[in-house]
Amino acid sequence: MFQNYRFRKFANDIIAQTPFLKMVLILVLLWLAFSAGLYLAEHGVEGAQITSYGNALYWGIAALSTAGIADTPHSGVAQLIGGIWIVVGSTLFFGTIVATVTAYFMRPLQRPVKQIIETIEYNLERIDELSIAELDLLKNTTDALLVHMERLKKSRPEQSQPDQP
Repeated sequence: MFQNYRFRKFANDIIAQTPFLKMVLILVLLWLAFSAGLYLAEHGVEGAQITSYGNALYWGIAALSTAGIADTPHSGVAQLIGGIWIVVGSTLFFGTIVATVTAYFMRPLQRPVKQIIETIEYNLERIDELSIAELDLLKNTTDALLVHMERLKKSRPEQSQPDQP
């Protein structure tokens, strides 16, 4: 039960906080489009082994998996389409994995600032109810955040700013 909950929480975090679903959707759409292009380019070519859209879909998966079992397209256009698919599809597939893992593990580093800002916003909404000590803490926290943000601005390379008259 506990492991099932942890897996669901992990899956929900991946879906909500990373580009995984968007990238998979794009990958599937590109797979369908490139397979259609390959089929159309091979359609009617003598000796072609990709004779149906289903064969082209299989070829798209086999080529993307880099298993080396995909039939070689015969026409030059189909070979070009296939080559582009292999490069784009592989880049997108492996890029999705890297982006998902990176985004998932970088999230904890972003939480403290977000939590501080949420706490400040919450306290500002109920400022009339705060004690003197709480107001003092809010001021110190806000000042520290501002100092931190100024340091970040100074450490980043300056972006070109428009000339002012």
